[in-house]
Amino acid sequence: MSRMKAVVAFALVAALGVAAAAKAKLASQAKVSMKTARATALAKVPGGKIQAAELEREHGKLIYSFDIRVPGKSGIEEVQVDAIKGEVISMAHESPKAERKEARQEKQEAQKGRTNAKAKATGH
Repeated sequence: MSRMKAVVAFALVAALGVAAAAKAKLASQAKVSMKTARATALAKVPGGKIQAAELEREHGKLIYSFDIRVPGKSGIEEVQVDAIKGEVISMAHESPKAERKEARQEKQEAQKGRTNAKAKATGH
């Protein structure tokens, strides 16, 4: 059983290492800093506070995505900033229901990624 635990631990460490390397690669491609992109996004949502931020490639574009909560308003404002040009490329309001759906999808994708990394590490 301890061998299995070691294999699982190795798989998790490998998956985390791959994720960190992927994030570092994306960050090296960005021409706009996270700090600058945050300021741009917050300027579009007065009084908002950033709840989540990430750098990702979406539809072939490198973007910063910000979930911004406005006190007294339900849901969040999602603001996407082009990581190359620094321009806002999209703004959308997500209702609490849409937020929950997105969180479930992201959780499933993360679990799928961990399962794939574990399979590669164990040779299955």
